[in-house]
Amino acid sequence: MLAILSPGQGAQAPGMLEPWLELPGAGSAIDRFSATAELDLHALGTTADAETIRDTAVAQPLIVAASLLSAQALLGSGAAATTLAPGTAYAGHSVGEIAATALAGVLSEDAALALVAERGRAMAEAAAQRETGMAAIVGGTPEGVHAALERHGLTPANVNGGGQIVAAGTTEQLDALAADPALPELRARVIALQVAGAFHTEHMAPAVERVRALASTLEPAEPHQGARLLSNRDGAVVAGGQDALERLVTQVANPVRWDLCCEQLLALGVTGVIELAPAGVLTGLARRTLKGVDTLALKSPDDLPAARELIAQHGAAS
Repeated sequence: MLAILSPGQGAQAPGMLEPWLELPGAGSAIDRFSATAELDLHALGTTADAETIRDTAVAQPLIVAASLLSAQALLGSGAAATTLAPGTAYAGHSVGEIAATALAGVLSEDAALALVAERGRAMAEAAAQRETGMAAIVGGTPEGVHAALERHGLTPANVNGGGQIVAAGTTEQLDALAADPALPELRARVIALQVAGAFHTEHMAPAVERVRALASTLEPAEPHQGARLLSNRDGAVVAGGQDALERLVTQVANPVRWDLCCEQLLALGVTGVIELAPAGVLTGLARRTLKGVDTLALKSPDDLPAARELIAQHGAAS
């Protein structure tokens, strides 16, 4: 059984769309995505520097566009589309869940780009109200790390599994965490992340209603062909299209439980994983959390033959 994964914010890199835009049909697709998101995603994905695409209002639609563009290259469309087996799982980390929701057939690509563009703008504005950020804590024990976060009033915004928890809060709280003498004793390291806000925490509450307002204009469908869409909230397979959309709304100010998504993938019997562009982060985690599962990071079109071979082995329709 196959799982298709979509990465979250922080995975972006300068020039990440350039190789994909060399493929037939990619230019017209990115033009459509750009019009919907009201951003020049072509320029942002080819010539913009790291600081420009770090902006939350830019990074989020750019990442979703990259995932959808690489999925188009991998799976095709129309009569030439590759049919995946019923029961294929789809999951995305944070903003990647929007791409996963589109790939599972719950949202159209245009609806996904409209939603992520509003989400990015709303979260950027919420983040600007106070200086906040996020930091990964790698190593230590879950109990020890959670105790340290509680001491400093931080939220475990991403529980990623594989010995990684991402803390979110004010810069003062994060600085205090980095200086906490208990962490070296736990053999835990603090790594500041290149994101511009305390996402998936109470600091994002002002963004939730804006995302909800946009979501209320969308018409979600049921997942297609028995596709199983996993939720960041609890790793559950979503009950239907409206449930998926509501979970995307509330996800903005609530923790991402990627560890539970990974547990669900194993429980479903997943044997192969493809991470869509901009790939690398989730396959890195998968090597620690999805033992025995074949993984492939779809970083550029050069990886397409290997990805298609993995589909043939684990996820082609019979």
